[in-house]
Amino acid sequence: MTFSTRLQDIRTGFERPFWVANITEIFERLSYYSVFAVLVRYLNEGLGFSIEQAGTLGGFFGAAVWFMAIFGGAVADKIGFRRALSLAYFILSGAYFLVGSIGAPWLAPVRHAVPLPILAGAILFLPALGVALVKPSVVGTTARASTENVRSIGYSIYYTMVNVGSFLGPYLAGFVRERVNRGEMRLEDVFRIASLSVLLMFIAVLIFFKEPRRAAGQPVPSVGTVARNFFTVLGNVRFVLFLLIFAGYWVVFWQQYLILPAYIHNYVDASANTEWILITDPLIVIFFTVAINAATRKVPSFHAVTLGTFVTAIGWLVLPFWHSKWAAVVALAVVAIGEIIQSPRYYEYISRLAPAGQQGTYMGFAFLPIGIGSLIGGWLAGKHLHHYGEVTKQPEVIWYIVTGVGLLTAALLYLYDRVVQPMQQEGVPES
Repeated sequence: MTFSTRLQDIRTGFERPFWVANITEIFERLSYYSVFAVLVRYLNEGLGFSIEQAGTLGGFFGAAVWFMAIFGGAVADKIGFRRALSLAYFILSGAYFLVGSIGAPWLAPVRHAVPLPILAGAILFLPALGVALVKPSVVGTTARASTENVRSIGYSIYYTMVNVGSFLGPYLAGFVRERVNRGEMRLEDVFRIASLSVLLMFIAVLIFFKEPRRAAGQPVPSVGTVARNFFTVLGNVRFVLFLLIFAGYWVVFWQQYLILPAYIHNYVDASANTEWILITDPLIVIFFTVAINAATRKVPSFHAVTLGTFVTAIGWLVLPFWHSKWAAVVALAVVAIGEIIQSPRYYEYISRLAPAGQQGTYMGFAFLPIGIGSLIGGWLAGKHLHHYGEVTKQPEVIWYIVTGVGLLTAALLYLYDRVVQPMQQEGVPES
């Protein structure tokens, strides 16, 4: 096939809903990551939460998104992608505005009536309701609004849009941070800009998005079906064991948002723009994914997952030995390489691990470790930032612990590969 023919396929192979949905995904991720980039410091410095509470709430914010996404796909299929996307962006607009308004005077009566940690937790849960609808709607639209011969390219475009948004989010937050330091803006403006961003996407969906066609006879899963599938997955002990082990990877990965900004500001360089440092990961992913995937394509999928976990873990070891903001950039670059090595191969492994005829069900729960990792990672971040940073004055110890979690995860994955998988292949009954 010639290049011109392939280019023509791309031009004609995607319907308008594909482009609308994927462009809105840029702004959804921009909003999410701009908020996540400043959240722990905002809770600690702006709202007066202890660093332990701020880390825990930050982890809860990330976890809620991925847990709610389990049921988001069923809801999006039921009400249609156009309604789901418009509802999602409307919810997100209000949710991000509320997150930035927790300390506002107009919410003072509520703060007096409700303990602040409970109020903050409830408000931080709201964005999860929106994100849970966006993800399945955009992915589903990518599948329905593209022809078979360009669908794989469609998913690549989707992945690129996600990473562009995850780059622009921290960049935007850093832009605001610079003006906060000059007294020109307030940190709460990050949340207001995020709110405005997704509000514009709400309007864009209403004007430009048309419901993509559903294949004839394609079933619509109910929320009840998803719930039953959840218990079906829980019944596979080996699969659940793998998910629990792999959650350790995400405990380590999410520390770039949960620990790193406060660590740099409090113990390395108070003038550093921590949000701009966070753009390192998405930049590496955008520019090096193709090359690294090509270099590791012959590595078995499970071995790639284990290797990626190991690389991500050791990336954090730069920080105890080099007390500089540039050490954080180097550490995040290594973490990103680990992410590139494991991420696509992880989903490949899940698809092969699932029993025949249940691939869809199992793939739907493949992101559970992301939520578990954020929840545990937030608790870990807050506890150790308080103890080693504020109590013992040995903040560098934090990174030995984070690395230890990653290395333990890699070791457990190795044991799983050597012990559990051979048992499965030999048909040994589960205990």
